[in-house]
Amino acid sequence: MYRYDAIDQRLIDERVAQYRGQIERNLAGTLSDDELRPLRLQNGLYIQRHGPMLRIAIPYGQLNSGQLRKLAEISRRYDKSYGHFTTRQNMQLNWPKFDETPEILGELATVQMHAIQTSGNCIRNITTDHFAGIAPDELTDPRPYCEVLRQWSTFHPEFAFLPRKFKIAVNAAAEDRAVIQAHDIGFEVLKDEHSEIGVKVFVGGGLGRTPILGKVVREFLPRRHLLTYLEAILRVYNRYGRRDNLYKARIKILVNALGIEEFARQVEAEWAHLKDGPATLPDEEFERIAAHFAPPPYEKLPGYDATHADRLAQDKAFAAWAKRNVHPHRVPGYAAVTLSLKKTGVPPGDITDEQMDVAADLADRFGFGELRVSHEQNLILPDISERDLYAIWQVARKNNLATPNIGLLTDIICCPGGDLCALANARSVPIAEAVQRVFDDLDYLYDIGDISLNISGCMNSCGHHHVAAIGVLGIDKNGEEWYQVTIGGEQGNHAAIGTVIGPSFSAVDVPGVVEALIGVYLEQRSPTERFIDTVRRLGITPFKERAYAGRETRRPVASAERSATHA
Repeated sequence: MYRYDAIDQRLIDERVAQYRGQIERNLAGTLSDDELRPLRLQNGLYIQRHGPMLRIAIPYGQLNSGQLRKLAEISRRYDKSYGHFTTRQNMQLNWPKFDETPEILGELATVQMHAIQTSGNCIRNITTDHFAGIAPDELTDPRPYCEVLRQWSTFHPEFAFLPRKFKIAVNAAAEDRAVIQAHDIGFEVLKDEHSEIGVKVFVGGGLGRTPILGKVVREFLPRRHLLTYLEAILRVYNRYGRRDNLYKARIKILVNALGIEEFARQVEAEWAHLKDGPATLPDEEFERIAAHFAPPPYEKLPGYDATHADRLAQDKAFAAWAKRNVHPHRVPGYAAVTLSLKKTGVPPGDITDEQMDVAADLADRFGFGELRVSHEQNLILPDISERDLYAIWQVARKNNLATPNIGLLTDIICCPGGDLCALANARSVPIAEAVQRVFDDLDYLYDIGDISLNISGCMNSCGHHHVAAIGVLGIDKNGEEWYQVTIGGEQGNHAAIGTVIGPSFSAVDVPGVVEALIGVYLEQRSPTERFIDTVRRLGITPFKERAYAGRETRRPVASAERSATHA
């Protein structure tokens, strides 16, 4: 795991002092709210429906036990004793006091954390596979690439005020678990025919109002040119990206307008001035960064643990958890464990201060003190020996961290929605809970099998509903909450944007609509066929007909009736 050096720490400490001064001047009336706005945003501070929201950076989803304990402590002291993990592997605090945010950033700096560039029209947190470094199917560890990109992009003066926010993801495994095609830039690490390592470059992806999957702008880019080529892409975007229309400012709009061939031509022309320049990445520098991600001191364990096998055979509840929440590891005798944050009745992705402390203790006691945040808003223990799985399960179950639903319908990705977010058109969390209650039967869930259901409260698509097998989008109709449903979306190697099945539904209809869609699948599927496969084989018509056949007519919830779901 990367550790700050003296320069890193000084940069963060100086930024905290700078931010503290900006807040003090704003409170004193010498720095206006409009002047403060871009400054606070690049330090992760939003003004939401009920007050400030602070987004804390968790670079490429990796943190250590001490950092997680600090987040727990901060949530107790400055918030309401919980935090929310996002699809960008960050954490949000939804109830901090405006004048206390400098103190929070100061606390974060003591454990090598910050909130820099978690908002604003700049390069946001770099994301990657939550199994990075341990996945059996990966070519190489993508985290050094992410760290190189993080160091290069942080405080980069040329790209601090882009036309719009900019998101980058890196994948180095056979299976894409970072959704690289749904990003402004996606890097796929690979080798060419001469075994030279480099990246395939996707550009122009993004969800939101105009969902588009990224297109390949370069099939193979040698690793040493990673930063100069990225700089060329950003310069073209910075120069020609639209600044007159917020909804047409993302790079995907520029790429679509120019066409990928013309965009690539312009990037190559710009790159001609940068290639082999000062930002070229020497092997020595890459290896220096990569050394921070050296494997921990694994034990030499047998590939088979008889005690673990006996417990799987004797305890059905433990076996169910192990089937869904325990994942393969590249080192024999080890596994990765997902601590589920999707218990029915709890907003997906939320974690209490006590659960943070428990997770940190588990990482120290049974692992090497490291954890990961997943794109799906869960928490990962990456290096667990099979002999310790039963003990971890017992602790996790006691602390509501062991719901055995990973990859199933109730493992819902969900934004905070209208309960908290000022941009949302409708609430997300109550819809997620209503669906979870309908499907709160493990036997039924296991029969349905692998399926994703994502919910967004507005067109910004923070819940990534476009790339879910079933997607739900909150919309506003004359001050009332309605929900548009899509099916057929998918993330991963075969990424696809879902198709809207028809007119929107009221809030009370949504669980029944999901039931109807699942009903068609269960009736029509062939052996081994996933929901997404059945949709592609049959098309949306039978699903649409069933969804609208049982539609209720109860009045939707008016915006004025919205209330926060957290006490």
